[in-house]
Parts: sequence; structure tokens; C-alpha cells
Amino acid sequence: MKLFTITRRQFIKMVSGGLAALGLTPKVKGTELFSSTSLKKPAVVWLEAQDCAGCTESVLSCLEPDLKTFLLDTAAIRYHETIMKAEGSIAESALDEAVNEGGYILVVEGSIPAADARFCRVSGKSSEETFVKAAGNALVIIAIGACASYGGIPRAGVTGGQGVSYFLDKHGINKTLINLPGCPCHPLWFFDTVTAFLNGEIIRIDAYKRPLKHFGQTIHDNCPRRPRYNANKFLSDWNNPGERESFCLALKGCKGYTTHGDCPLIKWNDGVNYCTANGAPCSGCTEPPFYDELSPLYAREE
Repeated sequence: MKLFTITRRQFIKMVSGGLAALGLTPKVKGTELFSSTSLKKPAVVWLEAQDCAGCTESVLSCLEPDLKTFLLDTAAIRYHETIMKAEGSIAESALDEAVNEGGYILVVEGSIPAADARFCRVSGKSSEETFVKAAGNALVIIAIGACASYGGIPRAGVTGGQGVSYFLDKHGINKTLINLPGCPCHPLWFFDTVTAFLNGEIIRIDAYKRPLKHFGQTIHDNCPRRPRYNANKFLSDWNNPGERESFCLALKGCKGYTTHGDCPLIKWNDGVNYCTANGAPCSGCTEPPFYDELSPLYAREE
């Protein structure tokens, strides 16, 4: 029988990565949550408001790079409700400590209620209050996902959810904001943007504060169904396999010709597939009008 062997270094990296993802240290003392080595790395504070944690799941599911590598080699996540082991007052003390120290990358997932702050509260504080305090000491703010960028699905509901930019303007906070929309955000958009920022690279953005590297072209520009569009071959019957596999989806509500993103180039699930290639019309999830102004999603746009 062939034995699986690993080196001491590999073992330490595996264990440290697991502990870091859980918000633990090799030796937990009192309320200590993160190892002293992780504190030397650029800190990340990740807040969640009105979200489904879909962007968190997207980042967690990425294989290359993975979150373990990000934690070990790039940055230290000081606070994240979903992935940290700590809870309650211990978790909130970690957030307070990180915010008071300042100089972190603030990641916001989910929209913040604009109709009434009481719609979203964590640990006795509204998400708006928590965000405003955290934004003040941040180096840069990254709005991850459609909801945090422009309001997304919650904007269509009674809470009137709005994106980060709305609340920065409301409270007169002048901070660099980068929007990484999408429902969910592609993990490579997040990892690439954070790495570029930490390396001091210039991140060129468009009018909606999206990195041009990933949002400089439309889905339509690189869609594999584009030749059928040029030939006026449009899918009209989902039950026709000849049409379903390759015809343009414009008649079925595809928003690809007005939606910006490099989905056709980098694809999803670590390069396996993406919406229109799999026969699903683009929903326009990286655009500010998503969701309320683009629904119904499968109806043809005039």
C-alpha cells in the first residue's frame, strides 16, 4: 500500500490555514482570535448586511487561488461573521479591536437598509451604524456583490436596500471605493482586486467604480453565441435542441449586450462554464439596475 506523506512545512501550512479560516490560533489565550503572525499582514474586515452570503460562498469555493492561500500569503481576515469560529461578544470585540486599529481593507457584502435602519441589526447595532464606524478607519472599501455595490435584490423590497456608495455620500465619508458586483461576485474579481491593491498597482475603474480589467467589455463582446446573433439566429423554442445549444438568447431576456464582465473569458466554477454558454440568459447582475429594473429576467428587453 502506498503511503501519503507530507513534509513538516506542508503540515504546518495546512494546520495554520485551517486555524486561520476558523479564527483560531495555535494557542488560544483569553479573547485572542488570530495569531501574532497574521496581525503583521494587511488586515481585512468583512461586514455582512442584507445578504445571502452568496459572495462569501463564491470566494470560499474557489480552488485557485483558495482562501487558505489568501490567508497564509496575502492578508489576514480579522472579522467575518460567516467563517470565524468566535461568536457573540468575543467576535464583536475582534471587530472593535480591528476598527480601532484602523488601516484595513473593508469588504462589505449585502445592501444596507435605506428605508429604516432597524431592518438589519447585528449585535444590537444597525448595519448602517457598524458600516459608518468601520468605513472611517478603512484604507479602501470593496463592495462585493450586486447588493453591496448598487442595492441588488433587497433594493426591490420594503427595506429599500442601497449600496455602499449611497451611505458614503449620506454620511460624507471620503474613501476609495471599488465595486465588485455580480450575483454572486466572481472569486477571481475579489482575489485579483485585493492583490492588485496590496501590490500598489493602479486599478482603473469605470463610471460605476468597477475595475476595467474585469468589467471593460460586455458579455456580448465575447459570448460564444455572438456569431448566431450576427447571423440573426435567435432562440425562440427552448424545446428545439438545435436552437437551445447555440442560438442567441436575446429573445429570451438575455442582458449580455448591456452587461459588463469577463464571464465568457474566465468562466465560473474554476473555468468550467458560465451562464449563456450553459443556455441561461445573462441576468445583468453586474449592472446597477439589477434586479428590480431588469426583471422579469427572462422577458425580452425592448
